[in-house]
Amino acid sequence: MTLLRQGGKFAVVGATQFGLDWAVFVVSSWLGLPVAPANLLGRISGATAGFWLNGRYTFAREGLRLNWRRFIRFALIWIPLTIVSTFLITAVEQRSGLKLTWLAKPIVEAGLAVVSFFLCRHLVYR
Repeated sequence: MTLLRQGGKFAVVGATQFGLDWAVFVVSSWLGLPVAPANLLGRISGATAGFWLNGRYTFAREGLRLNWRRFIRFALIWIPLTIVSTFLITAVEQRSGLKLTWLAKPIVEAGLAVVSFFLCRHLVYR
């Protein structure tokens, strides 16, 4: 039951986090920022919100505190996922153009979200 409850909360937080990530990515790339830094900027924006919201609501329990150790574990998960995301987003942009990249980003991030949930559940917010 805990897994289902946490999964549901993670999905709601993830949708919020992704909305921020995607909006920052689209606006910054539309304004002329290259895709790779735009993706990084979007992911940083989303990750900041997601770290706090997941720690506060999704995986919250008595005594859980968001501290530097949890943040470092979060960052060690987030960095490789961001590298994968940026590689895939850049590949799509090179083959299909910017507008299709805006549409492909949700697909890329959805796949990475599944990996992120299990890693965060077991390594960051335990």
